[in-house]
Amino acid sequence: MGMGIYFVWLGPALLSEDVQYMKTSVLVMNEVVPGLSHWLQKVFWVMGAYIFTTGLLTIFISYTSFRTRTRGVFSIVAFTGMSSIGSMTVVNFMIDSNFKWLLLTITLPWTIALILYKFHN
Repeated sequence: MGMGIYFVWLGPALLSEDVQYMKTSVLVMNEVVPGLSHWLQKVFWVMGAYIFTTGLLTIFISYTSFRTRTRGVFSIVAFTGMSSIGSMTVVNFMIDSNFKWLLLTITLPWTIALILYKFHN
């Protein structure tokens, strides 16, 4: 949920690693595509809200369906984790993001929760 708040309220539209990956500069990007920063800010608002909501839903599931061991909850949580924070982490390693290790550590509580769920009767 904290990462979602960061993207909505604190994160810049273009990170230094973004322009580094594209082998350009913020000045060049603003000249070539003048509306890009404003558009990306809106994209990050949406992404941040999605990330916040995913975290909130994960917490809710952990307090409800995980505790009652609702049928199928393990598979759903495993798949949603891989398709959300898991895919984000993989892409950040692919682009050599400055945040790749932070994202990897954020996946650890999710992974540990799944392992503990599987081995707890």
